[in-house]
Amino acid sequence: MKKMMRQWLCVGLLVSVAGISPVAANAQDVTVLVQKVKAKLEKVSNYVAEGKMKTDVAFIKAPAGKVKIYYKQPNKFKLKRDGGISLLPKGGVSVNMNSLLTDNNYMAIDAGEALLDGKKVRVVKLLPTSENSDVVLTTLYIDEPNLLIKKASTTTRENGTFEMAMEYGKFASYALPDKVIFAFNTKDYKLPKGITMEFDTGDKSKDGKMKNKKGRVEIQYTSYVINKGIPDSEFL
Repeated sequence: MKKMMRQWLCVGLLVSVAGISPVAANAQDVTVLVQKVKAKLEKVSNYVAEGKMKTDVAFIKAPAGKVKIYYKQPNKFKLKRDGGISLLPKGGVSVNMNSLLTDNNYMAIDAGEALLDGKKVRVVKLLPTSENSDVVLTTLYIDEPNLLIKKASTTTRENGTFEMAMEYGKFASYALPDKVIFAFNTKDYKLPKGITMEFDTGDKSKDGKMKNKKGRVEIQYTSYVINKGIPDSEFL
């Protein structure tokens, strides 16, 4: 027994001398994981994607339709919808993970593991280190073996909380989803300046504000053209 205790004391001493604690080790571990996920995302410098979008927001009359999406590093993004403008809540317009990991101004915290659709995922919380960041907290649910973000929940100061759930298939090697489901609270929905839309008045409270309901936008991607180049003029 005494011999075993001495062995444990030696291990503890070595850990202390090395300046490593289990908490610090876990933090380093998830930081490396997030960097690997980011590196996989950065393999795509630009893409043009086509797909179908369904909008389930009570106060917006928007039928399902085809969309074309443009992305270019580090943060250029544009979504065009056949027959009109497609709107998503400000702060979550990218509908992809690139926008959340464009810089390294965050601290990664290990939040353990969880089951998502019956599969084990690693849960990582990202805390911004910049005081000026609009993002308060982001929680990532990562498929660790494949370095894919399966779900993300982001809380912002100005635009409420939104969630993204991703399903991957033939574009998984580029960390590009076949399907994205974007959910948000309608009371936090902010329309861009100059845009007016038809509203269902039954979804407003007595003071004229939107009721707190869930909005949902679903994009099913049908094709990607990856790393073929996009002129900046396309985003004007």
